[in-house]
Amino acid sequence: MSSIFSNIISRKIPAYIIAEDEHNIAFLDINPNALGHTLCVPKTEVDKIFDLKDKDYQHLMLFSKQVATALEKAIDCKRVGIAVIGLEVPHAHVHLIPLHEMKEMDFQHKIVCSPEEFNQLALQIKSYL
Repeated sequence: MSSIFSNIISRKIPAYIIAEDEHNIAFLDINPNALGHTLCVPKTEVDKIFDLKDKDYQHLMLFSKQVATALEKAIDCKRVGIAVIGLEVPHAHVHLIPLHEMKEMDFQHKIVCSPEEFNQLALQIKSYL
């Protein structure tokens, strides 16, 4: 069975896509810890990040760095945090979270955005890529 991320990659379900290349895709988390919380996902469906082939892992990390750089320009924050948890969706992914304080990394702190806010935010971040 395809993961929810595979369904986003194949466009079977919508997402607020920030960036995409031949190996990876980045989109806004719809249950964000902070404004701009973005997921970077390899297009290859692999459950655990450390099960990725070395070249796929390297592509994902470099892609995540590009997206994080754009996030830091688009969102007022102290820095962009990175987390790899991997329990919530059986498809490797990286969380990029613009941070003001540590509680935004605890995954218990959630914010709510409207579809309009998500669309505007996606456009703002894309403008820095």
